Parts: sequence; C-alpha cells; structure tokens
Amino acid sequence: MIVLFTDFGSRDPYVGQVKARLATVAPGVPVIDLLHEVPDFNPHAGAHLLAALAGGFPPGAVFLAVVDPGVGTPRGSVVMQACGRWYVGPDNGLLSVVAARAPDTRLWRITWRPEVLSATFHGRDLFAPVAAALARGDFPQERLDGVDALGVEFDAGDLPRIIYVDHYGNAWTGVRGEPSVARVRAAGREFARGDCFAAVEKGHGLWFVNSVGLIELAVNRGSAAATYGLRVGDRVDVERAS
Repeated sequence: MIVLFTDFGSRDPYVGQVKARLATVAPGVPVIDLLHEVPDFNPHAGAHLLAALAGGFPPGAVFLAVVDPGVGTPRGSVVMQACGRWYVGPDNGLLSVVAARAPDTRLWRITWRPEVLSATFHGRDLFAPVAAALARGDFPQERLDGVDALGVEFDAGDLPRIIYVDHYGNAWTGVRGEPSVARVRAAGREFARGDCFAAVEKGHGLWFVNSVGLIELAVNRGSAAATYGLRVGDRVDVERAS
C-alpha cells in the first residue's frame, strides 16, 4: 500500500494529481489518504506527526510524505527504510524523527530526474513514481545512491508545542504520553487530566493521551482551539513527577 501524508489540503487538485500518477505507475496498489492537512509549510510539526502515526501501518507500507516549502531548491530528495516501512520525500527534516527513533534505518538519495519535472510539484513528478516503484516491489536501484545520514535532522525528543489541530478543535502536542506526566499547561492555564472527553463536564477542558500516544488538549463537546486560542506552534508546558 501507498500512504499519503501531505499538506496539500482536500479542496485543491494536488492530491488527485498525485493519485493519478500513482495509478499510472502502480495500478491496483491501494492508496491510503492518511492526512492532507499537515500544518502548511511545517516539516517540523509534520515530522512528529508522522512518527506518531506511522506505527499503525504494516511492514512494507510506502509513505509518500510531502511537506516541502523548499520544493524547487537544491534541497535533497530521499528514500528511507525504517522498521520495515518505506518513506519517500524531501530531505528537509520531515523524515528525521522516524529515522532517529527507528533501530534499523537505511537511506538513499534520489538521483533520478524525470523528463518532465515541475519546479513546484515534486510530489507528483518525482516522489510519486519512486513510491509507486517501491509499492510494486521494484526497488529502483538505478535511481538512488546510498547515503549515511539525512541532510536535515530535527531533535527526535518530544516537542512541547501544538503540532496539529483537528476539525473538532482538539490540539495535538508533540509530547508522548507517559505515566510520569503530572501536569500540563498551555495558553496560561492548567488542564485537568482525563482518560476520555467525558471525564470532565461539557464545555470543560482536559488533557489525555490520544490514540497514537501523544498528549492532546480538548474540550468536552467543544473546541479547545477556539476556547483557549490554541494554534499550531504554541508552547505546552509538561511537568513530570519527580
């Protein structure tokens, strides 16, 4: 399967264009739309989201990951294998948290260039054909050169900031939930701890460990983003028990 993870959005034609290219090069291979609302132009937030979400997919899955504000510049393009899964995308830090947390990462630089390559749409013209070849089981050796490290690497530790706000207004953080977490503060207030939304009264805020293991801020039957003015990039203070 090919798993799409992008900041392309759902209203514009970009996802459809990528899927058309994938269907041409790898007909019959399932394509999963994981997320197309990764925070715009933000590979740092995307790197932590990808690391949290990727574990839900089986070995052999091919992630086409594109959050690429530097498209068309000399930034690198890479293929990565980690924990049996494949990743194709820009070398701008987007794949680096997955790489750092995996025990068995292998990396290749994409040296191939197609005859037609838009300066602003490498997701369709460069990354999609490589991902499709991998999904077909055809490792494109002639298009790649092995490398020892990524060119851009983010800190793979927890990121104490809001990295994603879903359509409910729930704010995901880049902090993994652990038993040692005692208090969580954001937007100038401390959030109550709960195991689910209904752990607090309607309209009240809370934090919990979400379904992919990250600390999330929410309001029971409401929007934490609207209630507290939370935005991607906002600081979150996490206190751990001593």
